[in-house]
Amino acid sequence: MECILDERLIYEILSAVEEIPEGCVATYGQIAQLIGRGKNARLVGKVLGMSGFYGEYPCHRVVNHAGRLAPGWQEQRYLLQQEGIPFKDEFHVDLKRCRWICETNLD
Repeated sequence: MECILDERLIYEILSAVEEIPEGCVATYGQIAQLIGRGKNARLVGKVLGMSGFYGEYPCHRVVNHAGRLAPGWQEQRYLLQQEGIPFKDEFHVDLKRCRWICETNLD
């Protein structure tokens, strides 16, 4: 099934990201589940990579399924540390301690 990236889908993704509370993180897959597109975690990452064209969103609060930070985005760690997010190591947040608990938490 092909997924077409349109303004509505971008808005759904960014709206879900905007709901992540300060001090919590979500995964790409979790955001995909929230918008009803559970198999589109990579699409979520793609949209977040271009989110600057749509305004300011807390994209730094989204990590991969293992808690790994986005490669090449040095500022992400700093922003998460400012919010008190605990880390397991230099590149991974501690998802057990800071994962956003929301309606859909399946990945």
